[in-house]
Amino acid sequence: MKHELVERLTVPIGKRDHILGPENASASLLEYGDYECPFCGAAHTLVKAILESVGDRICFAFRHFPLSNAHPHAERAAEAAEAAGAQGAFWEMHDVLFENQDALDYDDLAEYAA
Repeated sequence: MKHELVERLTVPIGKRDHILGPENASASLLEYGDYECPFCGAAHTLVKAILESVGDRICFAFRHFPLSNAHPHAERAAEAAEAAGAQGAFWEMHDVLFENQDALDYDDLAEYAA
């Protein structure tokens, strides 16, 4: 069963999204994020706490929204997360990027990927 809110999204949560939890969960949370944004970094901590407390009762989806004009490393960080995702490690890279927001230059991303 889809939620009324999910059905109102222009692009509903689906297979193209990075998802944690069951797609048919009783609640859904969709985040548009930027790995270099300090507000997104603060939200990341809160989202992790929410996910830990509610477990499989929520479907969490993440979509990239790099603000390249304000955050020069955000787009490359999103690309690194996608590259990790192609290897089955999106969420691991996602966490590393948010936990290291002040170190997202090319060499840092290469180190995280290794």
